[in-house]
Amino acid sequence: MGSGHNRLRKKWQDYSGKNAGIAESSFFVAFNTVFDGTDFRIRKKPKEFSKIYVDVELMQEELAQIYIPSVPVTKHGVFPDYAIDNVTTGKTLYVEVKRQDGWVEGKKRADGRGNAHERSCKFFTPGLLKIPREKSGIDSKHLPFWTVFLGDITRDPCRVREIACWYAEYKAHYFLWRKTADPAPLLDHFEERLAPLLA
Repeated sequence: MGSGHNRLRKKWQDYSGKNAGIAESSFFVAFNTVFDGTDFRIRKKPKEFSKIYVDVELMQEELAQIYIPSVPVTKHGVFPDYAIDNVTTGKTLYVEVKRQDGWVEGKKRADGRGNAHERSCKFFTPGLLKIPREKSGIDSKHLPFWTVFLGDITRDPCRVREIACWYAEYKAHYFLWRKTADPAPLLDHFEERLAPLLA
């Protein structure tokens, strides 16, 4: 990324130093602050996929067996938590941030039974994967999304293995943010592994 890369790193180091101990609720604030004056921007709840299911065509036999409301559905889609855009190249990376409990010291294995991580897998489905891939401008060798996991799930021996299995060769596209008070590893991951996809 050249000088742009160095400028982003310097901004991140300055931000990190001044805001050590910041909570994960500041994911957006941190990226928004660091991206100021760069080619990147972050958006909350991007709306470009808010209607993707509205016009999905069903076969006549299927239509005959489902409820058809009297008022047509005009909004039915998916809303990633964030979108990171490179305003120069027009490429976008969609971001999901998933917090979940997990099985760690002092807890029972059943404490890892949440399904936030499973819900994030919707983006792997063939039909849904195609839509953000076309919109993102990111090449087909990579995923058009990034999932950041928070909470005890990031240390749960069962859930971490599930996530590693699901993402397989796409390891750059998830991040286990174990120490949310330290945002530096988060941006390092973005900067080293994902920002080049937006170039």
